[in-house]
Amino acid sequence: MDTPAPGIEGNGGRGAAAHELARYEALFAHRTQGMRSSAMRDMMALTGRTDVISLAGGLPDTTTFPPGLFSELMDGVAQESARALQYGPTEGMQAAVACIEEVMAAEGTAVDGEEILVTTGGQQVIDLVCKALIDPGDVIVAEAPTYPGAVPTFSAYEARVVQIEIDGDGMPVERLRSTLDELAAEGCRPKFIYTIPNFQNPGGETLPLERRAALVELARERELLVLEDNPYGLLRYSGDALPTLYSLDAKYGSPGMVVYLGTFSKILAPGLRLGWAVAPAPVLAKLNLGKQGADLCSPSVTQLFVARYFAQRAADGTPLWQRYLSELRGLYRARRDAMHEALGEHFGADARWTRPDGGLFLWLTLDERIDTTDLLALAREKRGVAFVPGRAAYADERRGASSMRLNFAGLPEPQIREGVRRIGDAVAEQLGLLESLSGRRGGGRQAPGPARRPLAEVLRLPRRRPDDSAGRRSGER
Repeated sequence: MDTPAPGIEGNGGRGAAAHELARYEALFAHRTQGMRSSAMRDMMALTGRTDVISLAGGLPDTTTFPPGLFSELMDGVAQESARALQYGPTEGMQAAVACIEEVMAAEGTAVDGEEILVTTGGQQVIDLVCKALIDPGDVIVAEAPTYPGAVPTFSAYEARVVQIEIDGDGMPVERLRSTLDELAAEGCRPKFIYTIPNFQNPGGETLPLERRAALVELARERELLVLEDNPYGLLRYSGDALPTLYSLDAKYGSPGMVVYLGTFSKILAPGLRLGWAVAPAPVLAKLNLGKQGADLCSPSVTQLFVARYFAQRAADGTPLWQRYLSELRGLYRARRDAMHEALGEHFGADARWTRPDGGLFLWLTLDERIDTTDLLALAREKRGVAFVPGRAAYADERRGASSMRLNFAGLPEPQIREGVRRIGDAVAEQLGLLESLSGRRGGGRQAPGPARRPLAEVLRLPRRRPDDSAGRRSGER
């Protein structure tokens, strides 16, 4: 998933020429024809280039972690080197599992360690769930847009992805219900529903309590699994915390219908490559078998590192990880606000963007004439700025053409502001070229037309009234 194979598109032309690859065609599995490169992974090389401001990756700011503390913790891990350098149990070391229980408790979700599988990053959970549940042609229901990193995984397992357009409150459950009815009429029963309820990636929207409860109730009614992807739940900058889907499902007792995905990547560091799944016992057993065949176990070194870090306390007795998380929230809140201000300055009424209450991303939509996949090439080469094009968040690669995902967490405020300015310049240049080719004369950037998708046309959608169960759009955001 991290990089395309040598010689394949997206690898900069390195490796075998196209005619040389032909000899291997008969050897490739059929599913490789549908495999797609991850839009974010293709641009990871940009993070090392000082001449490019990358607002593309799902990067937290790891410069905030104290180097001295990192060294101290790794020294402690080295003191138990025999254990750190050895294989561990597939389900994860108990020391790491205890940390996961602590994180989930902070979100108001009680779990039993026996229900937890430690994984090599949250991405592996998506892969293992697909490996356990998906046969070619099986249906996955997801939000539209959805996490761009999930799309290649779904494609690799040859799933049919049905995406439901989100609005200012995330996935409308009544629209989900009608979609399930339509699929049932075709004789299709989805294998699972994939959702990111908190500060959705890439949209930034949050599923309100009434929709969460309705989603869980619908999943239990139809006996459908829900994969709850929750990397950002503790990165809330405004508003009140909401219960996880897993905790709402647990109130009904067994059997559970929610598989929970968590990760240390956003609340601590992605380089640790540690995530976890919490799932009903029969599902967890299959995920465990899939992991055994994938990598045997997650790294013992980083599991012990996390365990030592979680044992640290501040002078007032507060767990150090919670103190660090509080500092991240303050930092990212300021950066989110800086990006909002820069977008207002350089785009104004000529674009639309979401205003997330947390997480790492917002979703920007431009003039309909702009295709952000084409714009990216111009922005990278001539303006030195990068983003994730909107098409990457759709399984059909047709929608989202005029939109993009922007990360506001990974860079200091001056670079955020400069990056937004450069995108604005690239857009103005592109529009100028289009107007020149079409013979139009005009005053630069054009405001989007009125016929837009629900997410794309909003700056701020007011919250629905409690009795508005059908999820009607009630205004502009």
